Amino acid sequence: MALILCIEAGTDIGSVALSKNRELLSLRENIEGKQHAQNLAVYVQEILREHDLDLSDLDAVAVGKGPGSYTGLRIAVSLAKGICYGSDIPLIAVNSLEALAHVAVEDFEAGILDLESIEGFQLLPMIDARRMEVYCQLFDEHIRPLSEVSAHILTPESFLEARQSSKGVLLFGNGAAKSKSLFPEETTRFIEVSPSARGLVTPAYEAFKAKKFENVAYFEPFYLKNFVVNRSTKKIF
Repeated sequence: MALILCIEAGTDIGSVALSKNRELLSLRENIEGKQHAQNLAVYVQEILREHDLDLSDLDAVAVGKGPGSYTGLRIAVSLAKGICYGSDIPLIAVNSLEALAHVAVEDFEAGILDLESIEGFQLLPMIDARRMEVYCQLFDEHIRPLSEVSAHILTPESFLEARQSSKGVLLFGNGAAKSKSLFPEETTRFIEVSPSARGLVTPAYEAFKAKKFENVAYFEPFYLKNFVVNRSTKKIF
C-alpha cells in the first residue's frame, strides 16, 4: 500500500490530496485566488487529522512540478520538500500538464463533462503564461504524450494538425480561453477543467511503484521560462 500526499499549486488554485494507491481519500482546495502560502500547510494538517495520521505515516509526497506560476510552484515544492526532509520519505514530481489531463479524463468518466466520448480526441491542457502565451502539451485520450511541454504563443495556426484531425482536440485549463477566437473548427472543443491535486494521484502511484523519486536536496520546479522581475516605476520618495 502506498499512502501519498499530493500537492498542486501551479495556478490560482491550490490543493492538497491524500491517496492510497490509485484511490483518492481526501481533497482540500481553494479556487478563490493565490492564497497558497496561507492554505496549503493548513490543508495538510486537516487531511492528516481527518484520517488520524502523522506525517511519518506517509509513504511519499507528490508535487506538481510545473510548468506554472513561479510563486505557486515554489510554495508547493518548498512544502513538499520540507515534509520529505522531516519525515525521511521520498519526493515524487509530476508534470502539472499531465496531472491536468488526468483531471479531464476523470471528470469525463464521472459524467461531469458534456461529452459523449473522448475516444480519438487529442487532449490539450493549457496553463496561462500571460498575454497570448500558454504552457501546453498534447496527449492522446490515454494520456500518452504526443508532444513535448512547451511555452507557446497562440496564433490561428497553432496546433493546426491536431485541430484538423478526424476527431479533433479538447482544450482545457486556465489558458484555453485565449484560443477560442483563434480556433473556429467544430472539431475544437473547449471544456471546463481546472488543476487539482487529485490529478496527481495516478501518476504519483505509478512513479512510486517504479521508485522514480527526486533528490530532495537538489530538486527544483520545472519553470520552463526564467522568472522576470519588472522594476516598479512608482516613486517612493
